[in-house]
Formats: sequence, structure tokens, C-alpha cells
Amino acid sequence: MANTYNNLEDYITKLLHRIDIFHPHQLTMENIYPRLGLTVYHIPQDSMAIEGIIFLDNRKTDAYQWQDFGHELCHALWHAGDQALIPLSMREYQEWKAENFSQHLCIPTFMLDKMELPNHEKEAVWMIMETFGVERWFAEKRLRQYLSNFLYG
Repeated sequence: MANTYNNLEDYITKLLHRIDIFHPHQLTMENIYPRLGLTVYHIPQDSMAIEGIIFLDNRKTDAYQWQDFGHELCHALWHAGDQALIPLSMREYQEWKAENFSQHLCIPTFMLDKMELPNHEKEAVWMIMETFGVERWFAEKRLRQYLSNFLYG
């Protein structure tokens, strides 16, 4: 499947290519954060990003931490300041943007385009989960988004 990429998909593609990530097996936190000059700590606390440092909740599964990494990476790259000091509507907007960013970072469109996804949805979801190391709900959401953009975008 070939898509015309939206701004976020284009940004993620360029970001990953700039740090020499082209294939799903290269798509790991350990390959991404040092190449972007960031630090990651795994601690028993809710995930957050503060001034170039990403803290991930080590009580969560590896898949959940990977998804959280994508979310917090968005905050580290795009959002400045303390969310507690901004209006609720702006905080909600930043959270929505970070969740969308995470979907696209953890399962990049340019990588999905290269895959031969099964026609059966459950099999396609399983393939995405296995290939990208994400949880089922995350894979389901991203697959629906991908197919919707492909069909209607």
C-alpha cells in the first residue's frame, strides 16, 4: 500500500531516517534516544519527560514502556514548560498530540507500507503486535487509523 503522508507521518519518517532507522528490528528505545541526545531512566513512577530526560514506569510491560516512550518523546521534542502551569485545554491538546505521535513512532507508516498485512484483521493486529512490540489495543487502534487513512486519505 502506498500513501501520501500527512505532516506527522512525514516528520516521523524523516526523524527516523535521520538517525538511520529504516526497519522494524531497528526501532527500539535504545536505538532512538541516544541518537537524539536524550536520556532514559526506568523508575517505579508514572512516565514523564523533563528537560531532555525521559522517565519510564518500570512497573509496566516492555510493550507499554515502548508506547510510553513514544508518548514522552513527543513531549521531549515538541513541548516546553510545565504542564501543570498551562490551561487544561492546552494540556489535553498536548496529551492528544503525544498519543498520536506515539502511535506513529511505534508503528511508522513507512514501515507499515512495506509489510504485507493479512486480510483478516485479527491476523494483521497480531503481526503488528509481534513486529513492533506493542500491546493489542495499540496495534488495533493504529491499524484502524492506517486503513482509514489509506482508504479515505
